[in-house]
Amino acid sequence: MKKPLALLGLGALLAAVGCSSDADVVSRNLSKAADQFEIERRVVFFNGITDSYMLTIEGRCSIEDKETQLAVTCMTGPGEYKKHFLGLSDNVTYFAEQLLDEDVSKYHYRVIFRPEVLIPEVNRP
Repeated sequence: MKKPLALLGLGALLAAVGCSSDADVVSRNLSKAADQFEIERRVVFFNGITDSYMLTIEGRCSIEDKETQLAVTCMTGPGEYKKHFLGLSDNVTYFAEQLLDEDVSKYHYRVIFRPEVLIPEVNRP
């Protein structure tokens, strides 16, 4: 009984994957590359009332939009990172621009396995 259900689930998953457009696959792969700090971005915060830029962040940055707050995490060097939190409102918005072309596949999904997340760090006295 378990085997037919597993095959049915796998078939449904493959059907869903097969329905993705090339643009969907490339978009997901670009997002994953950015989350791995492989993509140069410029994030600009804009005040719609004053028509002025408030802040610009450039570099290898990952962004996370949480409706009223944007978290921008940037790699500043080998093993060095900075994280910024910026509030969003009805008159303050942002846009993120990819600065350079990036070669990602439209034929393959990208899966990133990070064993250091699964194996906890042991602190020894």
